[in-house]
Amino acid sequence: MANQFKTGMLLIIMTSLFLVLGYFLAGQTGMFIALIFAGVMNIASYWYSDKIVLKMYRAQPLARSQAPDLFDTVARLARNAGLPMPKVYLIPESAPNAFATGRNPEHAVVAVTQGLMNMMNQEELEGVLAHELGHVKNRDILISTIVATLAGAIMWIATIARFSAFFGGSDEDDGGLGIIGVLVLSIVAPIAAMIVQMAVSRSREYLADATAASITGNPNGLAAALSKLGNFSRSRAQVDAGPATAHMFIVNPLTGKQMMNLFSTHPPIEDRVARLMGSRPQGRDFSGNSRQENKNAHSHDASMDDQSRSFWDNMS
Repeated sequence: MANQFKTGMLLIIMTSLFLVLGYFLAGQTGMFIALIFAGVMNIASYWYSDKIVLKMYRAQPLARSQAPDLFDTVARLARNAGLPMPKVYLIPESAPNAFATGRNPEHAVVAVTQGLMNMMNQEELEGVLAHELGHVKNRDILISTIVATLAGAIMWIATIARFSAFFGGSDEDDGGLGIIGVLVLSIVAPIAAMIVQMAVSRSREYLADATAASITGNPNGLAAALSKLGNFSRSRAQVDAGPATAHMFIVNPLTGKQMMNLFSTHPPIEDRVARLMGSRPQGRDFSGNSRQENKNAHSHDASMDDQSRSFWDNMS
């Protein structure tokens, strides 16, 4: 319940930020235009985002005759979750990953990469599929679509504001913020929107993990799958994904260094595994090396990890 409440508050913050940006850019008229623009974008995203995302990743629909084991697994898990059978798509990518999309449970889609099918055993695959069905059950598809749409709109309006400041400016006498104010707002607003978007995404990932464990009755499968995916992401190229859709995948397809943990749409995998197993993170990387063994070389990175973990735990 606390998780759901925080998500609701973050959505209110995101919408308020969008309206405030419109107001300070062009007064009440700007706020009204921003509200209409947000509504149109949300409606369009609600109806068409699944088609756009599936086409973006060249996902192909699968018939049961093409992958009977996969279909039977999805059908059984959907029954366990009390959900209709979703459509199943295959993404022709060697990197292992998966996502769910669709405007509601009746129009849901679960998409998996070929790499995921090749890497996971049955127990692990069930964990991944249950995680994606958890997103469907928790209506995370709609929530993430709204958040992504608002974040994108804020960044779009902020870009217009910067151009306006450079090529015409904002007149303080007319009630605007002035050139400096518009420039500052156009920089701060997208950063705030990004932070809120990541907080919502992380919150929903934890919730989907817990829902997956409930659907399968076995947290070990998803925990093992996440560990495998973590190992892969450290050494191999991930799915070629854009920042706007990275939050949809079960693990972040955007690779980065330790510093990027603060700006990731996903919680650290070791934290997700620890929550699934009902324990605290063990402080080991996915190759099995203790952080203590590498203390001298990585003490700064570990400190950054701890700070970012504490920050996002409070947010999500």
